[in-house]
Amino acid sequence: MAFNTKPKKPLSSSHSSLCTTLFFVVLFTIPALFLLHTPTTTSICTTFAASHHAKPWSGNLLSAQFAWNRLRFDEQIPPPIALKIAVFSRKWPTGTTPGGMERHAYTLHTALSRRGHQVHVFTSPQEGDENAKTGPVGLDEKESRNSPSSSPRIHSHEGDPGRWRYNKAWEQFLEENQRQPFDVVHSESVALPHWLARNLENLAVSWHGIALESLQSDIVQDLTRHPGEPMSPAFNRSVQGVIPKVLNEIRFFKSYAHHVAISDSCGEMLRDMYQIPIKRVHVILNGVDEDDFAVDSALGHELRSRIGVPKNASVVFGVAGRLVKDKGHPLLYEAFSTLMTKHPDVYLVVAGSGPWQSRYKDMGPNVLVLGSMSPSELRAFYNAIDIFVNPTLRPQGLDLTLMEAMMSGKPVLASRYPSIKGTIVVDDEFGYMFAPNVESLLEAMEMVVEEGSTRLAKRGKACRQYASSMFTARKMALAYERLFLCIKNNTFCSYT
Repeated sequence: MAFNTKPKKPLSSSHSSLCTTLFFVVLFTIPALFLLHTPTTTSICTTFAASHHAKPWSGNLLSAQFAWNRLRFDEQIPPPIALKIAVFSRKWPTGTTPGGMERHAYTLHTALSRRGHQVHVFTSPQEGDENAKTGPVGLDEKESRNSPSSSPRIHSHEGDPGRWRYNKAWEQFLEENQRQPFDVVHSESVALPHWLARNLENLAVSWHGIALESLQSDIVQDLTRHPGEPMSPAFNRSVQGVIPKVLNEIRFFKSYAHHVAISDSCGEMLRDMYQIPIKRVHVILNGVDEDDFAVDSALGHELRSRIGVPKNASVVFGVAGRLVKDKGHPLLYEAFSTLMTKHPDVYLVVAGSGPWQSRYKDMGPNVLVLGSMSPSELRAFYNAIDIFVNPTLRPQGLDLTLMEAMMSGKPVLASRYPSIKGTIVVDDEFGYMFAPNVESLLEAMEMVVEEGSTRLAKRGKACRQYASSMFTARKMALAYERLFLCIKNNTFCSYT
């Protein structure tokens, strides 16, 4: 009662002081924690990447603290049992340019279906669905319908297209589970809320970004402000709100039986900061379809000629994805504007759409904007460039575009975050890294121009070799399959 009778002014001052203190604790402590994590992860990754004579690993898979993609699973051997798998995904891709999480879900569960597993996807209604429908539909709807046994069955709940209603999806799940119980339940991030998930011992959730990573993202984006530019009120609200969110996540994440981190650094955070027991955290990197992304020089040369890249271009940079601020396009826009003034024979090819599309178009003939592209069109894009640029300001998750570029035999120029440094650019030969600011990006781009396209092509071969061993859809699917088998029966947890 005494607390409630205190004057409001001191309370406000105390609250402000607390927020300020928390802010600076976050500002200096969180980046330090990320840096502390980085050397260990990089060391592990570099060991696996650089040495072909690493000591073979054996033991309980649940104790492995490195990415399962590094282990050998023979795709020629069929699974010992066919699993019935439930998947909760907010959206399921139906267009040509789905988001990264949707593409991951489609690639993974289509691959598992083709391995003979019965996959049921519980998702929101798709565009054009007047009534909820169940069936094997996806990116290539015609192919799926012709081969229903090798495609996931889609359970779209009723409601507006694209609007996720977990309670409706849960009802569908319970109905299907009554017919024949599911062996494993897989949730893409928090598609399945923790208060429903906590009763499922056979559940695994894949995290494509957690609040602790979002906090670093907020800080990085605010640091891009120009001198004299005021701090955004939205940033203040975001920072004050994200700390309770992190604490809340730490508490409720334990409700999920198994956690799949999509990067080595995320796995460390879940074990160390979120205090999830080691045997419940598993690192499985995302993968891309190796049939869609491969080296095809002729296709690349054809696209260059068609879009107007001159034969005497010294270096062709490329960027793909959503053209929005948090993907780092303000940095790339400013850095490349300076670079092409000094080097008029460099070019930038932009594949994607968004608010920054018109600004890129106004930069002149050295910037070629292609708009959104389907996976088949992206194959030509990657083969047409010399190096792929990913200037993202969002440390959370792991962009599939980096994997696609490396699978296409291209080196990368990427923001220096633990997730990227510890999982993607694990060797200096794979490309260049920069601090997420204009000066550092420009410096790295100058180094690229200095090396030239011949050296970049050599780097690209090393990227292709590493990506083929780590980032394929088959590797990802086999790792998830083994995890799901392990969840079903712990005899499958033993690896020799």
